[in-house]
Amino acid sequence: MEATIPSPSTGFTGYQKFIIAILAFLQFTIILDFMILSPLGAILMPALKVTTMQFGAVVSGYAISAGLSGFLTAGFADRFDRKKLLLFFYGGFILGTFLCGIAPNYEFLLGARIVTGLFGGVIGSIVFAILTDLFPMHQRGRVMGFLQTAFAASQVLGLPAGLYLSNHWGWHMPFMMIVVISLIAGVFIVLYMKPINAHLALQTDKKAYQHLLHTIQVPKYLLAFAATALLSIGGFMIMPFSSAFTVNNLGIHQDQLPIIYLITGIASILIGPLVGKASDSLGKFNVFIFGSLVSMVMVMVYTHLGVTPLVVVILVNTVMFVGIFSRMIPSQALMSAIPTPANRGAFMSISSSLQSLAGGLGSIIAGLIVVQEADGMIRHFETIGYVMVGLSLFTLVMMYMINRMVQNENR
Repeated sequence: MEATIPSPSTGFTGYQKFIIAILAFLQFTIILDFMILSPLGAILMPALKVTTMQFGAVVSGYAISAGLSGFLTAGFADRFDRKKLLLFFYGGFILGTFLCGIAPNYEFLLGARIVTGLFGGVIGSIVFAILTDLFPMHQRGRVMGFLQTAFAASQVLGLPAGLYLSNHWGWHMPFMMIVVISLIAGVFIVLYMKPINAHLALQTDKKAYQHLLHTIQVPKYLLAFAATALLSIGGFMIMPFSSAFTVNNLGIHQDQLPIIYLITGIASILIGPLVGKASDSLGKFNVFIFGSLVSMVMVMVYTHLGVTPLVVVILVNTVMFVGIFSRMIPSQALMSAIPTPANRGAFMSISSSLQSLAGGLGSIIAGLIVVQEADGMIRHFETIGYVMVGLSLFTLVMMYMINRMVQNENR
């Protein structure tokens, strides 16, 4: 039987706290696996002798394969115990990350990233389906806030550690670090997570493709899918080249990168739960508006910087992440209210797929926009900022419509 969650209350039970903690740690490994490529860009590109376009392909290879995998598994996402589904894909993710850790050249690494994406790209949707199954709407802002601490922890702990390992033992070592900590998370899930299978009794579609088609034919889902895609594309445009931009354009030494990630990560750990609490108390869309405005301003500032003191770079990054978190957390909480329990897994899988495909497209576009010159300088980075601001304006309108839809359904 599935573990049941008590009636609405402001606090979390012991089991709820465990679920939040273990899934946040799992998300930490998934996010770190993707994010580690960004700071490694300044090391990896010269080591493998790849261009910015080829490096963008490595990043997008993960994203595109993750998107395709999500579509392929969407029809099956509500037909299995979510715990078993999570363990299957997490095992494949660990295998793909191990292959990245032994990659001898660009072609092998590209293939390894595709394998990692096929499995890892689905995990986020399973995690959000689990959290939506186990937590009522009035708690989800805080849950998403705590879950986003995984993003911050990957900066505070993962990225500095990964950069240290890569500086001393090569760029392969951070991937091996991720393999080890992922195995630890997997053991805790096997031993302590209870089955999550109440949704199985609600299934009416006999075939997987019918379940997929019925999910994508729901009009209100289409708006959510489009908003999800636009929300993700901007981050994928700026992230892959941020370390190279920071080192070569802003004049920050490569050894100082861990300091930037450490301080902004610590700030993000403090920000995430506060944003989640504010989303539940002040209104999720209100917090999203605040986050969008801050993000747009700070992205424009960041992408137009020249040689800049380390303290200013840290300050700009920290405020920019306040804006990013203030968009991510309330938008995820709002999206979780849209699907019904019977097709929640399929909805999350399709949403995750579109997010990954849009992100892969964003990475490819960014690779075409920016150019790394012979002296290492990244040119046309400000163009990415203009594109991100334009996308943010579109998502504001779409999230307004989604918020109205959720409010009308809850009346």
